[in-house]
Amino acid sequence: MRPIRLHPPFDHGAALRVPPPSDKASWRTLWRWLGEEACAVVESAAVQVRTPEGPVIARCGDWIVLSHSGCFHVAHASRACDA
Repeated sequence: MRPIRLHPPFDHGAALRVPPPSDKASWRTLWRWLGEEACAVVESAAVQVRTPEGPVIARCGDWIVLSHSGCFHVAHASRACDA
């Protein structure tokens, strides 16, 4: 008898955090890592990432995750100004 799966298998991979605007070296690393899956946003310290759900804006402090399947996902950091 096969077990019933209640959750899809965890698709883990690598992650990079969106750096502050002043960290030029980390921005270069992030752009190389994202390749053609991202584009710059006029807002400072933000990047638009192509995800399976559509384009998502990642801001300073957010995590961009590259899953094992090769798709990017954005994990937003909590912000004090969010209400």
